[in-house]
This record gives sequence, structure tokens and C-alpha cells, in this order.
Amino acid sequence: MSYRDSKENENVHTDFKEKMTYGEYLKLDDLLSAQERLSSHHDEMLFIIIHQVSELWMKLILHELKASIDSIRTGDLQSAFKMLARVSNIQTQIIHAWDVLATLTPAEYIEFRDQLGQASGFQSYQYRMVEFALGYKSPHVLKIYEKDPALHEQLKEAYQAPSIYDVAIEKLFEAGFDINPELASRDFTKVYEADPTVEAAWRKVYKNVDQYWELYQLAEKLVDIEDWLQQWRFRHMKTVERIIGHKMGTGGSSGVGYLKKVLDHRFFPELWDVRTTL
Repeated sequence: MSYRDSKENENVHTDFKEKMTYGEYLKLDDLLSAQERLSSHHDEMLFIIIHQVSELWMKLILHELKASIDSIRTGDLQSAFKMLARVSNIQTQIIHAWDVLATLTPAEYIEFRDQLGQASGFQSYQYRMVEFALGYKSPHVLKIYEKDPALHEQLKEAYQAPSIYDVAIEKLFEAGFDINPELASRDFTKVYEADPTVEAAWRKVYKNVDQYWELYQLAEKLVDIEDWLQQWRFRHMKTVERIIGHKMGTGGSSGVGYLKKVLDHRFFPELWDVRTTL
């Protein structure tokens, strides 16, 4: 490369007077000025950034889940598989975030915990929307957001919408499986309960993989997501226990007790039960 070519190439990367820069595209001024500590304690920065990064990942998870639900409903399962695989990989990133937060010791956390007031991860509306998209619907959750009408309406819409498992069961109907007809018109605001006809359908899918290859792939993608979500919940619970023990959480949540309880919930029950009966 000649000296002239080198200088021209350098100018391409430094002359931004009329061009959008990397920082402008990503709105880095806004993003990097959003970490405002309420205390003077060094480790509060860690606490803020971990939770902000997790919220950004959850925004992408919701983006992918919504699109995958639409793709499944329209029969474009291959596109859905790509999106769901991405969700699983995002989940691994959020799980590793707990490892970073776990470097915060109890002695360090109590130095700024009182500054958090009633703010609690329990109030994360994006996490609730992820749960809704996967089928875990709890009506009391909506009450948390009543003071913000626009957000409450957004959550209510997600609460009333079919979950990804509801649309997966629709695919079983369309494939000709003998599914309980009541499931086709069920109330999507209710937590899904296992149905023997759905388990029988998945069993047939797993026993005839070549015949039902796309349904088999869909089942495994859903198992991946639930598996990673439960691992995320477990790391959350253990990190909280490591930092605050069994104290009540900020915002009045029961802390570790609540986190242990939700570990027992299953989003796609038949996909786990069928492993025993195959």
C-alpha cells in the first residue's frame, strides 16, 4: 500500500463531519451516562451495570420471542428455530452475569443497599413479559405497574396473548394429532396445565422424528429455553442467598424464599414428562 493510499484510508476513518459516528449510532452519550450512583460506594457501579445489561439482553429476548411466536403461527418454523437458538445463547450471557455480581460481598452490598429504597428486580417488567411469553401468567403482577397506565396496558396485552407453548400446541392440532379441543379456545391468561393428549402427541413426535422433524426441532428448542431459564433462576437465587442470605428483598419481596419457589414451576410440562414415558 502506498503512502497516499494509506492517508486516504486514514481519512475515511477520521472524517466524520458529515457522517454518523459509532457513538451517535449507539447513542453512547445517553447509554454511558445512565449509571448514576446514589451512594459514594465503589461497588454500586457494578450493581447498576449488571442490572442494566441484563435488561438490554431481556429486550433482545423479547424481540426474538415475539418474532418467533409470529413465525410459528404462520408456519415459518425454520426462522423461529434461528430466533429461539439466539434466545438460548442470550440466556447463557445473562447466567454468567450472576457470576460477576456474585463478586459483591454482603459487607459491600450493605454499604449502599438502603439507597435503593423500594427498587427491586422483582419489579422488572421486561422479565415479567418474558415469563408471559413463555406462559407463566400471574395476575398479581399487573398490579405492580398500575401507576404507569401505558406500561400497564403493554403488560396487559402481553398477559392476554398466547404464549409460545400455546402456538406450539396449535402446530400439533394442525399436524392432525388428537389434542383436547378445549385447549384451542383456552383462556390464555391462565397458567397452562399439563394435558395427557398433548403429552401423547409429543411422545409420537419423539418416536417418529423423521416424520415430524420440524415439530421435534421445535420441542427441543423449547426445552433448551426452559432449561436455560431455570439455570438462570437458580443462579439468581444462589447469588441473592450469597449476598443477603434470607433477608427480605428490597421492595418487600420474600427474596430467596420466592426464588426457590419459582424453581418448581415448569413452562412446558409435557416436554419434560415425555422423557420418562418414552
